[in-house]
Amino acid sequence: MNELLFLGNLGTGEIVIIAIVVLLLFGGKKIPELMKGIGKGVKNFKDGVKGLEDDIKLDDNNDTDKK
Repeated sequence: MNELLFLGNLGTGEIVIIAIVVLLLFGGKKIPELMKGIGKGVKNFKDGVKGLEDDIKLDDNNDTDKK
């Protein structure tokens, strides 16, 4: 988590520069595809975490029922 602390120091100017660099690197047509891919990845990650949480809760309920 400490690795992400530098994100708090970004100002508007730095964000604009980063956006311009990303636009130059990927081009205008690739950015929507890139964002779509990132969105799908985040959704899959959240679904996986939720599935693990559900499995843990189910195991906890089964353990309390056996006692």
